[in-house]
Amino acid sequence: MKLTKSLFGILSLMIIFSASLIAQEMTTEEWEAEMQRLRDKSEMLTQEINTLKADVSNLKSMEIQPYEDCMNELYAMVGATKSDVDNFRKAVADLEGMIKRKEGPKADRQKDLDALKMNKISALPEFYDKVHNQLQRMLDNWVEESKEVNYEVVKGDCLWNIAKKSDHYGNAFAWPVIYNANRDQIKNPDLIYPKQVFKIPQLTQEEKSKYEKLKMNYKPAPVQ
Repeated sequence: MKLTKSLFGILSLMIIFSASLIAQEMTTEEWEAEMQRLRDKSEMLTQEINTLKADVSNLKSMEIQPYEDCMNELYAMVGATKSDVDNFRKAVADLEGMIKRKEGPKADRQKDLDALKMNKISALPEFYDKVHNQLQRMLDNWVEESKEVNYEVVKGDCLWNIAKKSDHYGNAFAWPVIYNANRDQIKNPDLIYPKQVFKIPQLTQEEKSKYEKLKMNYKPAPVQ
């Protein structure tokens, strides 16, 4: 209603102003033609107002679906529930944190990201750019440190103690990794010699979990 009154008010002022400007210079025919043009314009504006009022009325009569229902329909399109999406969101956030902190090996993080990309939930607008573009760029820009270091054996060393060192694995149970990486030098894991130089590879996430579990479950034999 306010819109209608405003437009009619503006139109009336236009007509009065135009009339006052041209009345002294126009012939009768020109005056009648100008008045007809203004009447046509008024009619056109009136039609536009009626169209706008009808559109507003239609919008008011439309039943707007609740936001939650809309989201559930969107999730259903990728075969997921709200709970599935919540879990996926957490997995994305966890992986992003690991990449930012460079918790390697980098290859393991790439496997984690590839698994997220394979999930249909990654196609949702909330996740697509993050999973398929941003995280991949972060991984591509991750310059990984050397995967192994060299260690020279000293008198009294054994694979168990080398693996136990804090600047290596901090876990003696991981000694087989050193053994397998240096089979060309180690014929018997119980026999190593000073001056031998061994490769100390980084543990994969799977190896870390494996040997950490062994360490936690280890119970020393009772002293007789």
